[in-house]
Amino acid sequence: MSVKLAQVSTAAKLAGQTVGARALKQVLETIDADSCPHRFNFHMHTVCSDGRLHPEHLMEQAIAIGLQGLAITDHHTVEGYSIAKQWLEAWQNQHPQHPVPRLWSGVEINGNLLGTEVHILGYAFDPQHPSLQPYLQKHAATGDAYQAASVISAIHQAGGLAVLAHPARYRCSATELIPEAVRWGIDGVEAYYAYSNPNPWKPSPKQTQQVSQLSQIYGLLQTCGTDTHGTSLLQRM
Repeated sequence: MSVKLAQVSTAAKLAGQTVGARALKQVLETIDADSCPHRFNFHMHTVCSDGRLHPEHLMEQAIAIGLQGLAITDHHTVEGYSIAKQWLEAWQNQHPQHPVPRLWSGVEINGNLLGTEVHILGYAFDPQHPSLQPYLQKHAATGDAYQAASVISAIHQAGGLAVLAHPARYRCSATELIPEAVRWGIDGVEAYYAYSNPNPWKPSPKQTQQVSQLSQIYGLLQTCGTDTHGTSLLQRM
């Protein structure tokens, strides 16, 4: 790999983080197996990538469910997030007494890690930051930009947090991928994920245990999400 990036120190990452990223970090430190899908959900898609929900309808569901916080993580675009943000602000103005969920910026980016295509979730970043523009063109980047190290670095430059999505779903094992992602400064892993798409949604016990143990070993944040592609935030499909 031609990309040569020094490992980012914890102090340097903290210094560059947005206010939203610092707030999200505090939330992620409390996440457990019961957090999703009724309190927090940090993995979902809209019609702006490969989902079936319009951003406005997604936010209507989020409010109806009573979510406290969420992130829309469309593939290589923040269009859905931008639409949802505008809708939520208008809704809140019309319902000033009604509690609304915290909406963080989010995106899902493809990248190469140990010769395996992985998905890296970015959260609470500045969507306008130049470092992320190569990854917000509705398609995967190429060349050095496609390397996971570059993706993680770009998210950090934009003040956000980088998380390895569904670590136990790849050709390469989580025990190999997570340490390599740590080498390049990953902030967290998606620990609570429903690999077999059960109904009702619940995290897969075996994979959750493995990924959670690795996150503890490497001092990583843990996230949760339904990875919704269908019409319900309570299911993946």
